[in-house]
Order: sequence, then structure tokens, then C-alpha cells
Amino acid sequence: MRPLRTRIITALLVLTAAAAGGRQLLAEQEEDQEAITVGTTEPVTSLDPAGAYDSGSWALFSNVFQALLTFEPGDTTPVPDAAERCGFQDDGLRLFRCTLRHGIRFPSGREMTAADVTYSFDRIRRIDSDLGPASLFTTLGSVTADDSRTVTFHLSTPDATFPLKVATGAASIVDRETYPAASLRAGSAVDGTGPYTLTAYTKDRTADLKPNPHYKGYLHRTGSPIRLRYYSDAHALARAWSARQVDVTSRTLPVDLLAELNPGNPAQRVTEGDTAQTHNLYLNTRGGSPLHDPRVRRALAWLVDREALAYTVYRNTVDPLYSVIPRGMTGHTTPFFDRYPGAPSAGKARALLAEAGVSLPVHVSLGYDRGRGVGVSAREAAALKKQLQTGGLFAVDVKGYEWADFQRRWAAGRMDAWAVSWVADYPDPETFGAALVETGSSMNTGYSNDQVDRLVRRTRGLADRGGTVDAFGALQTRVAQDVPLIPLWQRKDYVVSTSYVGGGQYLQDGTGVFRLWRLRRT
Repeated sequence: MRPLRTRIITALLVLTAAAAGGRQLLAEQEEDQEAITVGTTEPVTSLDPAGAYDSGSWALFSNVFQALLTFEPGDTTPVPDAAERCGFQDDGLRLFRCTLRHGIRFPSGREMTAADVTYSFDRIRRIDSDLGPASLFTTLGSVTADDSRTVTFHLSTPDATFPLKVATGAASIVDRETYPAASLRAGSAVDGTGPYTLTAYTKDRTADLKPNPHYKGYLHRTGSPIRLRYYSDAHALARAWSARQVDVTSRTLPVDLLAELNPGNPAQRVTEGDTAQTHNLYLNTRGGSPLHDPRVRRALAWLVDREALAYTVYRNTVDPLYSVIPRGMTGHTTPFFDRYPGAPSAGKARALLAEAGVSLPVHVSLGYDRGRGVGVSAREAAALKKQLQTGGLFAVDVKGYEWADFQRRWAAGRMDAWAVSWVADYPDPETFGAALVETGSSMNTGYSNDQVDRLVRRTRGLADRGGTVDAFGALQTRVAQDVPLIPLWQRKDYVVSTSYVGGGQYLQDGTGVFRLWRLRRT
């Protein structure tokens, strides 16, 4: 895995197709070729793109569906996939148009048209699932099919990042004849046009992927057959890896195993790199919450010891984080380090609580995802509880939940604090600013600040992303002052494979694409 790189998006983004004669599938797999088994603990919330906004689901979507655009490894400028070309049609960044490739066909044999694209975007916003990605398209006013191959997106406000959003799992194109317009599709069937077809699926257990012989997109060729195996926790995945029941794992091995990985071991291949995955403690700012007063939230910020979390819980497989925007992104600063120097400090926390006039201890519920991830969620929650209860200032009630229940609880505002990782939807700092702290954010903290909203809107209007540094700097400063969340750490990324499977270094990066087609037996 290579470090995430950011690039400037030009004012008139014009994405052209590759040279004629390329970008068609060169089938090279035999029907009986042995599948490469990829193990993960990241579950699939839904097989319907309108019902999922999580990395596990999007990892599958990027293989079985197509979006108009996608990302090549290590590049943050989107390239055409289902589209032949895309680009802004105006200087105001409010009119974005794409032309579809010829001959893309759904499993039924029907050719994809512009009407399928408009249908896909409209149904996501119409369904507006609590667990879905509709919030990603807040700047989309309407989408129209100008003819059978031309799609125009009419944006309500300027949005230089819109091409990046069109390259995400949220923009997966579905068959309008098989996906209901106003509800999620039931069952395990998937009618996508991606480089793979889903041939079998058992929820929370396996997904079998076969190269799609009819794929037409940016890839020259698809890869080997794949079996995805889903494990209940990191330790179960580690046991499967040790027993060689999986060929490739990524990111979700236990931290104790990751800390002991030896890149010189000839029996395995290890790729380590930076990521744009962050982990924050989100705080319920609504009226009636014990954390409604920002002074109480600042008191919590004075008690968090990131260095201790990174060392004792994660064994230095993560790095302490001091901002809502991670390192490697344009405009990253360290306002939580600057505003709370020398933290933890129970004395400064106590002074803030006294100023707020609250009774001690302040009772707070802390939720976490039970069992998934790298297997230390409970350990992290216990460590946070111990830190936050320093000096008897807070009384923390810790409880773990299964992933789906956990999502519903934070969506409904039923916890005071909850620890969640955020994987960048696309390689731009706006995916952190807009999704995490703008009014109506995905984490549903109840936080709303006019200055933050204005700053996010200002950055969307800047085609030169290098020009967003000041605005994002001011946003980060404001977040450290208001504390709707407390940044904890930024993950290092690890892809581990057996010695006879190559391509792991291309599997994932900060663009959100999960490139199973790059895996090869060697």
C-alpha cells in the first residue's frame, strides 16, 4: 500500500476514455480455475447500493457494480468506467455531464442506458435509508437523461468534488427493471455490470465472485475467481490465516499479529502503508444529552491520552490523530494538540466542568462495535473508560453492540458517545469535513455550526483543491473548539498474502476501491 496522495482538480474537469481498442475484458480464466480466498471481518450491510454506506459493502460493490467513474491505483483523479467521458460543462461547477460507453449490458442482456443511471441516483435519494449513502449527494439538485447515452447532473451548489463522489460505491449503477424504485431489493441477487458477477452469497459467511465475461469498462482484463470469507472477529480471521484457509487478508487482522509481522518471512507477502482511515470518539451534542454543553465536551478532550491508546491497545499499528482531517490530506493541521497541549489534564477538565455548573460525576454512555474490526474494540473502550473516569469527573457506562444495531443506535442518537472508524469515501478532505461535522453529518451527532457549513461550501466551490487549505484549516480549528468529536488515531494499512498470491499492494488505497481483480496466483 502506498501513501495517499492528493492532486489538484482543474476547474473544467474533462475525463476522456482510453485509446481505442483497449479497455475491454481479455478473458484468461478457465472455468475450473481455483478461487483466491480473501478473508475479512468487514461485513456487508446490504447488497443494494441504496442501503449501505460502509467499507465492507463498498468493497463488494466496487467489484460487482460499475460507477460512471473509478480510480486507478495510487491516482486520485477519477477515470471513466461505465462512462466514456465525463466533465464539468460550466465554470461554476454546477453542471456535470457524462456519456456512457456503448454495449454495457446487465445480466439480463439489456443494454445500460442513461435512464438506468438517473434511476440509480434518484432511488438512493428517494429511499434515503438510515444506513444508505444519500447524504453523499446533498449538492445534487437533479439528474436527467438527455438521450440514451448522455446523463447530466444539475448541482444545487458548486461542487468540485462531485466527480469524486460519482466514483464511489454510492454511485453504483443498477438495473431499473430489477431494483424497486422506492424500497431496497430483498434477497441475495445482484444485477451489476462490474468486472465480477456474484454467483453465491451467504450473509456474514461467503461471497463467490466469478469474472464477468461481458464486462466493458476501464479495465483491460479482470482477475481470478474470488471467494470472500467473512469472519465474526479478528481472532477468527487470524486462526483462518494461520490454518491457511485464506490466501489474502487486509487491515482486519488482530493488532498483536500485525505487530509481529515479519516482512522477511518467505512464506508470506506483507505490504504496509498509510491510509486515510481515521477513528474518532463521536459525541451526542443534542439538547438533553449530558454532553450538550461544549465545555463538558472540552473536558472530555482534556482527558484522552492518544499516545497510550496507540501504544498499549494497538501496539503502534496506528498513529495518534489530532484533527478531523487525517495526515496526507490537503490542509491537515493538529488543532487538538494545539488547543489541549499536555493532555491529559484532570485539573483543566475539572475547571471546565465547574464552569459548566454540572454535577459530578457526569454520567455518560459509551458504545462500540462488538467483535468486528481488529479485535480490540472492547479493550479500547475499557481504556477510554479508564481515561475518562480519571479524577472521578465522569462515570462511563460502556456497552458493545453488533454492527447493524450499533449503526442504528448512533443514527437514532441513542448513545452519548461512540467510537467509530471512518474510511475516506474519496481522496479529498471534504469527505471528512462534510460527512463528519457538516450539519446533518453521517455520524448524526446533532452538531450544527454555520461557520463550519460555510467553510465546507466554500471548499466545494474551489476547483483548485490546493486553494482549500485556509478554509479547511479554519474548519479544523472550529471542530477542536466545539468538540462534536474527539480524534483518536489514524490507521496504518497492512495487506498480507501467501507467497503464491501477488497483487496485494494494489488491493486498496485511499480511494475506496477494493481491487480484487489485481490479485493473481504466481
